[in-house]
Amino acid sequence: MPARILVSGVSGPLGAALLPSLRDRGYRVVRLVRGADSDDEQISWEPAKPLPVESVSGFDIVIHLAGESIVGRWTAAKKARIRDSRLLGTRNLAEALSRAAERPWVLITASAIGYYGNRGDEVLREDSSPGRDFLAELCRQWEEATQPSAQADIRTANLRIGLILSLAGGALPRMLIPFRMGVGGKIGQGRQWWSWVDVNDVVGAIHHVIKADSLQGPINVVAPRPVTNAEFTKTLAEVLDRPAIFPMPAFAARLAFGEMADELLLASQRVEPAKLISSGYPFQHSELRKALEDILIR
Repeated sequence: MPARILVSGVSGPLGAALLPSLRDRGYRVVRLVRGADSDDEQISWEPAKPLPVESVSGFDIVIHLAGESIVGRWTAAKKARIRDSRLLGTRNLAEALSRAAERPWVLITASAIGYYGNRGDEVLREDSSPGRDFLAELCRQWEEATQPSAQADIRTANLRIGLILSLAGGALPRMLIPFRMGVGGKIGQGRQWWSWVDVNDVVGAIHHVIKADSLQGPINVVAPRPVTNAEFTKTLAEVLDRPAIFPMPAFAARLAFGEMADELLLASQRVEPAKLISSGYPFQHSELRKALEDILIR
């Protein structure tokens, strides 16, 4: 009988890419969704409220991707939604799974490379220490919220995902507008490292983690070859056949985006996918140019 999978966060760009791949491989997929009636294909939940244990019993695999988008100006209210949607939802799901009569063999949850904070040229692996800013503390607590499942002997994997390249959402579609108009360029000095990953490699990494029994705890999900912001923006402009001569100074980024600019756009995170490499994951896209060409020109 095909394995049963429960998936949250299905409306985001990653969920949209993941669901068809799960069904194509024969899994029986049930979605964990907000504001809908439960039936054979979906379970209704409110992330801030405890889940009925019986509603999540009997699944072989659980993939938890839900959370408020971090894109936008970080007002106090926005930061509270970002934090609560991740911490409360993850903790409530992990606790329900830990008490279920039939527990899954693996829980895979999203996290982010924001865990490491702004680290300059330091090479960051899964055992590197956390940063100290808002995103770093959020990711640390987000991963900690899965402890009930790990303590219940459910193999638990926290995917520290980098900058996802996808036209369905995230940062890339927002970047395309100025670059296609010929007014794009590096952000700040451009020396900060951007650890990117093609959305298909995030999906591939999830399938790899499902099958690799040795993979648990934090797992960096980034391409093996990160680039500086200057190289990223130059490559994007070349793929679009546009100039990249209009840099955005750091002060302008802060003026436009506030705190988000320092922690997302100007922060430097040179992350290595050590566990994926050592466990033999075959990356589909290791080179930025080829990844962007496949997305934008195919």
